[in-house]
Amino acid sequence: MNARHLGTPVPLAILAVLALSLCFPDSNASAARETHQPPTRGSLVQLPKTKGCVVDRSVKGSGCSTARALMEPGPFMGSRAIQTSPDGRNLYVASFGSDAVTVFSRNRRTGALRQLKGTNGCIAARGAYGCATGAGLDGPNSITVSPDGRNVYATSRDSSSITTFRRNRKTGALTQLGAGKGCTSDSALPRCTAGRALGGADVVTVSPDGKNVYVGSFVESTVAVFDRNRKTGVLTQPADATGCLTEVATTDCTTGIALGSPEGMAVSPDGTSVYVATATSNAVVVLVRDRSTGALTQASDGSGCIVNAALAGCTTGSQIDGANALAVSPEDNNVYVTSLLSDSVTAFTRNTTNGSLLQMNGRKSCSIWLGGSGCATGRATREPEGLAISRDGASMYVAGYGSGSIAVFNRNRSLGTIFQKSGVDGCITSGSVANCARGRNLQGMSSIVISPDGRYVYGTAAKSNAIDIFRRVTGSSSR
Repeated sequence: MNARHLGTPVPLAILAVLALSLCFPDSNASAARETHQPPTRGSLVQLPKTKGCVVDRSVKGSGCSTARALMEPGPFMGSRAIQTSPDGRNLYVASFGSDAVTVFSRNRRTGALRQLKGTNGCIAARGAYGCATGAGLDGPNSITVSPDGRNVYATSRDSSSITTFRRNRKTGALTQLGAGKGCTSDSALPRCTAGRALGGADVVTVSPDGKNVYVGSFVESTVAVFDRNRKTGVLTQPADATGCLTEVATTDCTTGIALGSPEGMAVSPDGTSVYVATATSNAVVVLVRDRSTGALTQASDGSGCIVNAALAGCTTGSQIDGANALAVSPEDNNVYVTSLLSDSVTAFTRNTTNGSLLQMNGRKSCSIWLGGSGCATGRATREPEGLAISRDGASMYVAGYGSGSIAVFNRNRSLGTIFQKSGVDGCITSGSVANCARGRNLQGMSSIVISPDGRYVYGTAAKSNAIDIFRRVTGSSSR
């Protein structure tokens, strides 16, 4: 910047600050946070010192607290690798590199995490890291907790499995169910029941009524359907074709459209729809759920899928190449999708009568890293993975795997439009990104979850082998 372009003489102090910002862009972001007006509602502030992050104990000199079995939490293939319990007492993480599910108690007042002691602190393949021994845990990548808090379910990509744990609702400790009940896989694994359509299992979700669990399998391009016993947590896959959906016509599964490599999945709050983001089909899939049976069906009239390129039976959309994470708004009126190859976040209006989706248009309906295609320019949103919407519906958070960041968006609850917050309130990163707040240990940010009370945000950083902890600003006005 040339001082002559400012039109008036510039004090030497200001010139000095400008020079420093050019030489040290990170210090500029930090200084901006320090001199900024109080952070606006929905923005994030990482907790200080060791309270702001937890890393695997093998990581040295991080300035974070440490835990066992926390290598590569939330891998590149896995955008739902971290979840809190409904009561907010616990946090559970799928640690891909440790072949483990890691268990933390959570201070609901301060947001701080503490790993449970001994074998209660983790369940791992072959009982590594002083953890309890689990079956079917080779490469866990996605996790969910039942609405009643009784059970935790995890998918594991390399085991092609879903594992079932009973949760102690007082302590948060997990116990895998016994042989034949605690693991289902389409590979022949000890202590696991044979299942279908689980090859490269990548994402898991449970219905709001707790009756069903659904698994998206990346390698087989399928969605597996399970009935859940709400007393015991045991999963049973229907033996007929309603037990799975697949792109390839078979006698064992219902045939679907645009199901190539599911990576994101969510059930609508009203329980009538299941939405799937499929990476190689570049699509958002709409499935109708029978609330009495849990069975899924897909329309073939164009309302059953939205794809990036013309495909028979689907509607054509845009900016959904490599569709990844997916979330439904708490009001049930919108669906949002991150897409890895488009470097984008896109918004859809949901028809609450039949569950169909209509892609929204305009700069407040989509955001793209570096901008373009009629969308707003996204900051620190390269290779977006995880996605979370606050319970009050006012904020949306996007994990940028390539940016090592979390981007912060305001959301209009009635219109469904989104726009990234301005300045340092709009992003937090451990890299050098202009106008972003500076965070710690955020490399490979992939999954995000918000505490039930809306006060804290937690993210997995696969490349930092870390969980990052943020206070969510709930006061002040948004902008």
